[in-house]
Amino acid sequence: MAAVQEKDNVHGVPSVPRHGSGSSSPVYNEKRDLPLSESEEVDETYDDHDVTKPFPIDPEEIEETHQLTVRALVVGSALGAVVGASNIYLGLKTGFTFGPQLFGALFGYAILKPLSKAIPESGLIGRFFGGSFGPKENCTVQTAATAAGGLGILFVGAFPAMYRLGLWSADPAQDIGKIIALTVCAGFFGIFFVIPLRRYYIVYQKLTFPTPAATAYTIRSLHKGKSAALIARKKSLALLYTFVACFCFRVVAGYAPGVIFDWHIGWTLSRIGFTSIIALDNYGWWIEFTPAFFGAGMLSGLNASWSFFFGTILAWGVISPSLVKNGLAVDAPASDTFPELRTVMSLSFNSATNNFATAPSPRYWLLWPGVLIMLLYSFADIFCGLLPFVLSMRGNFANNVMSIFRKSGELNPEDEDQTPMEDRVPTLWWTVGLALSTVMSCAILATMFPLNVGDAILALLLGFIFSFIAVQSSGATDVNPVSTVAKASQLIFGGISKGLGMEIKPAQNFNLVAGVVSGGAAAQSSDMCGDLKTGYLLRAKPRNQFIAQLVGSVVAVFLNSGLFLLFTKAAPCIIAADQTGHCTYGAPSVSAWAAVATAVTSPKLPIPKSSGFTAIALSLTAVVSVCIKHWFIPKKYWHYVPNWNAIGLGFVVPQTYYSIAMAVGSVANYIWLKRSPKTFDLYMFAIAAGLLAGEGLGGVFNALLAVIGVDGGKFGTAIGCPGNEYCG
Repeated sequence: MAAVQEKDNVHGVPSVPRHGSGSSSPVYNEKRDLPLSESEEVDETYDDHDVTKPFPIDPEEIEETHQLTVRALVVGSALGAVVGASNIYLGLKTGFTFGPQLFGALFGYAILKPLSKAIPESGLIGRFFGGSFGPKENCTVQTAATAAGGLGILFVGAFPAMYRLGLWSADPAQDIGKIIALTVCAGFFGIFFVIPLRRYYIVYQKLTFPTPAATAYTIRSLHKGKSAALIARKKSLALLYTFVACFCFRVVAGYAPGVIFDWHIGWTLSRIGFTSIIALDNYGWWIEFTPAFFGAGMLSGLNASWSFFFGTILAWGVISPSLVKNGLAVDAPASDTFPELRTVMSLSFNSATNNFATAPSPRYWLLWPGVLIMLLYSFADIFCGLLPFVLSMRGNFANNVMSIFRKSGELNPEDEDQTPMEDRVPTLWWTVGLALSTVMSCAILATMFPLNVGDAILALLLGFIFSFIAVQSSGATDVNPVSTVAKASQLIFGGISKGLGMEIKPAQNFNLVAGVVSGGAAAQSSDMCGDLKTGYLLRAKPRNQFIAQLVGSVVAVFLNSGLFLLFTKAAPCIIAADQTGHCTYGAPSVSAWAAVATAVTSPKLPIPKSSGFTAIALSLTAVVSVCIKHWFIPKKYWHYVPNWNAIGLGFVVPQTYYSIAMAVGSVANYIWLKRSPKTFDLYMFAIAAGLLAGEGLGGVFNALLAVIGVDGGKFGTAIGCPGNEYCG
């Protein structure tokens, strides 16, 4: 999942997931610095391959004449759509999203390899779906999947925030044109300028890109060796069985959530006489059997998962009750029938700002320490991690940057890029595309949104600048700090709106629209650069990948827009301005976007003093911690240092059961690794991916059932739910 995000990946949280605030590194093999579950299955000949260079050419490998095929684009886009749908569900739950790279690589192989053998090459169908299937075409599949599964961060954060702040119409269906237009601006601008970044970051800086590199190793291992077919079959079946089981479990649980999915222990015990224990339920402490976040814990590892859990305990087990007890924050009634039920989750951004400063809910009070911790920690981590790179390339920086814009025929003869000139993306393609996307974005932003051409160019320029940070960070550490840089954009445009003397609502709209463009463009460029790293290792044609990225991005624009309409229709509380009652989707990333927009556009910061001072103190602690880690602690001991990004996430995410599930999942995964390394290496990622995608798509199906009126809310039971009200 992300990252945890708030979307980006939390440092140390798998890069398969992304957050959330929002963002991640799988379990690593110290010898090769690649995920153990994948790298151990690579042919031993390549165990010590330098991951900064393409794989050696295999003289026995059959030349792939068709790397860009209709079947690769169709299957890749479909797999990306599965992940994209899951990400909308998971992102609205907690801000987590996860990347489709390995999912697309594994499932793409499982679908197309047998299909390529079963369908003869002759005939119309055979022309599009028959013929041999090799690693380079497999790379095209995962490229299309990554592009089609992207851009979800916009729909689990900024877009819902606009509705919660009352900036657009009450019904997203009426704004579908705006939604699609803004998504197009963010998505396509990021794709076109990623091409020159490929040469700079992959060829010249030789960044590792852990998850894309792991994907390349996985694809290569699936297509090479006598046991490749058997290994691929085992992995594919494990993923498929897990996916189906979790999908069915999530759909069935929707009809009896209090019995199957959520165990409200505090509520249940209070009904049989233990009245004081209702505090467990009031502060959100119950158990949820969520396969997705159990899988996220498997991928995240002990450090990130338990840091998240520690942040949850600190925020919702210690600070929140203390705030209410001492009058620094207030709770609110959660039920008219049962006065003992209280909520600390109230969060309405339409209230007078004085209420925020003088009588905040614990959730609002905790939001600021969480956001500031993640913001400063991410920037400190980026600074400390990238400082050696900056110092090492001082003398060559100008030459390297200028080389980005040289024509293909003028490359340095010592260039390590072994891609034939005719296989590279022509300079004309990306420069014309970049120019057209810039003009299009400026026209859209200036006519449909409250930005003039100068503001639009600034938003795009910030996206370009932030993409350097995002690509450098994800390439070096697998952490994509997209939510962090988006918050930085909000701060910049908050200052601009105040300088222009804009009214509050137009200023908030101005702020969020600009944040969508700059943050979305940076996210897209980071994802696409990772894809190009996978292709670089596999010697796939960049021009084919570029086309696959464009096709997948078109799918992502319309897929995510449609899913957003589906979820908001099934659960209107996602975009409801008054967040005082129960909602299936906590959407912490939405709250963070809305809170920042509210704060930077208000005449006076609506932040309680006690919250602000706590935020500063904890953030400085996080910065000192990351500096000590980078400068004084050997890298092999870093896993003992708390992950403050994950701790901050515990403050922002009000659902305690997600961190519980991740903590349990990480421990189970650790025990599995110790007791059976071979089965762990073979099945771990496939099962974890199945857990994530199964529950995610099950949630999408439940949303569809809600729209047509046959969901658990109408035909299910409320047994076990607080207040005897359906809690699905």
